Amino acid sequence: MKQEEPKKPTRKKKYKVTDYDKDEFRDSISTIDSSGKRAWIYPKAPSGRYHFFRKIVAAFLLVFLFGAPFIKINGNPLLLFDIIERRFVIFGQLFTPQDFHLFVLGTLLFIVFIVIFTVVFGRVFCGWVCPQTIFMEMIFRKIEYFIEGDAAAQKKLNKQEWDTEKIGKKTLKHSIFFGISFLISNTFLAYMVGVDRLWVLFGDTPFEHLSLFVSLAIFTFLFYGVFAFLREQVCTTICPYGRLQGVLLDNDSIVVAYDEVRGEPRGKGKRESDPTEREKDPRGDCVDCHLCVDVCPTGIDIRNGTQLECINCTACIDACDSIMDKFDLPRGLVRYASRNEIEKKQKFKFTTRMIAYSAVLMMLVIAMISLLAIRTQVETIVLRAQGTTYQTTETGDIRNMFTVLLINKTNDTLNMNVNLEEKYGKIQMIGTDSYQLLPEQTIKGVVLIDFPKDNLPPKRDNIHLEIFANGEQIETVNTKFLSPFIAN
Repeated sequence: MKQEEPKKPTRKKKYKVTDYDKDEFRDSISTIDSSGKRAWIYPKAPSGRYHFFRKIVAAFLLVFLFGAPFIKINGNPLLLFDIIERRFVIFGQLFTPQDFHLFVLGTLLFIVFIVIFTVVFGRVFCGWVCPQTIFMEMIFRKIEYFIEGDAAAQKKLNKQEWDTEKIGKKTLKHSIFFGISFLISNTFLAYMVGVDRLWVLFGDTPFEHLSLFVSLAIFTFLFYGVFAFLREQVCTTICPYGRLQGVLLDNDSIVVAYDEVRGEPRGKGKRESDPTEREKDPRGDCVDCHLCVDVCPTGIDIRNGTQLECINCTACIDACDSIMDKFDLPRGLVRYASRNEIEKKQKFKFTTRMIAYSAVLMMLVIAMISLLAIRTQVETIVLRAQGTTYQTTETGDIRNMFTVLLINKTNDTLNMNVNLEEKYGKIQMIGTDSYQLLPEQTIKGVVLIDFPKDNLPPKRDNIHLEIFANGEQIETVNTKFLSPFIAN
């Protein structure tokens, strides 16, 4: 009788589950080591679908940023913010200090929009649109990867002695960084003084335009310092928007989030392909690869939850999705989601706070559109001549003296006339029959208005001045006429 071979003892599967302190990350900052010194961040080069879309958005914004100063509409630059000369051009339209109310309303509109956007989508502005992130991650960091290599190569290079290789790579990198900072400074300066004036700066010696040259130098060293040394410190400690985020976010805000319900407990190793065996596996889907931390430009661990340092750059989403693909697990362990979606499986909904902010935003938009619609291309300001009330002429008429300020906001030369709507009064423009307004010119004139003593404007009534440009009435301005009966 054939003796049966003894069965080999089956080895019980053991799963390594990572045990960690959930709140340990609060004891330290990712950019500061235990001795209190700055810990330099070496993020791995990101890749993936979100990074591809971010590159497209960045390319579009960079082309617009560097190209906008050269675009002109009706002779005006597309955008100009000349604080010194008090000239502001937005999409070819000239705005003067008299349009300050529009600037205030526009600022409020922008702030409310940012608030609503943050309440709904978190800090997505920082990761996708912010110039600091675009320049740092899409230009300076890419150059650094090309010259020094990925994160591991950069660490190795920084630790090695100052040999020919290190000196050469560092010199090349910082020379390019400084050159790009100089280009960025010129671009920002073009938005403030205009590209035409900037060309004059290059054609003359620096001493002929010392203030512009000093401003250019300051901006260049500022940008170089930010992108070569400060880097993520701008986002984590300097920028006030990151602090504002902590106040605006709630459990319904859509942010870059880690699904701890699906991912915990963490454990290394490949999951079983058999669904029955996988159900016995105590581990969650997180394989504790640490790649989401390695690619983070601010050095945080997204698995610890939403943090002020997170700029929603989506690098951790792409990194995690690539690992999920390798382990035959569904994507989305790190994804755009709200806390309520992860914990309570609730779909996104507009909260009362979102509706309230949206209502305020809509009212501001309506107010801005209305003010822009009634805004004229020639600003007219009529003021009583300083220190005057009324005079009595030789013929017994009552006379008032007014100062008229005319501001041309166009690139056309305009012939301006001021008429009086009331037919029983007379108006006289001192020194001229009409004002010739050159493009973007401001003229100050004096007009005399006379009314017969027995036919004065009614008490507490305004008189109406009709403003004509090139023979066409463009505006009617009301002002107060003083007489012996209504001087007070």
